[in-house]
Amino acid sequence: MADTFKQRPQFRNIHVSQIVAYRLPPAGIVSILHRVSGVLMFLLMPFIIWMFDASVSSEVSYDVFRAAFAAGVGFIPGWFLKLVALALIWAYLHHLIAGIRHLWMDATHAVTKQFGHTSAIVTLAISVLLTLALGFKLFF
Repeated sequence: MADTFKQRPQFRNIHVSQIVAYRLPPAGIVSILHRVSGVLMFLLMPFIIWMFDASVSSEVSYDVFRAAFAAGVGFIPGWFLKLVALALIWAYLHHLIAGIRHLWMDATHAVTKQFGHTSAIVTLAISVLLTLALGFKLFF
């Protein structure tokens, strides 16, 4: 009679030491990157406000803005400012595209494993390709 009752498999949470070896599906990666991009945009808000203020206040402030990205500001070199701007570009694009993905899934109730996998890969590809295109424009 004991043989008729099968032991149910035990599922345990992964340990902190196993996080590096754990392979997330693409939807999990997009979810984490969506949160990271939101935090990055929030933390770079003073930089965003400075860029907006310097670029629209006057012609003189716009020239200072352009010179900052060319030669740098104080001890911060221009290429570093461009890298920060590139990170901001990626954060915005990824957050926007992942948000559209979530809105699409909510509006159409397309919550299947296959659609989640495919849309996550498309989200990653589009955000990286657009970031590379705008990064090329930023640096060259």
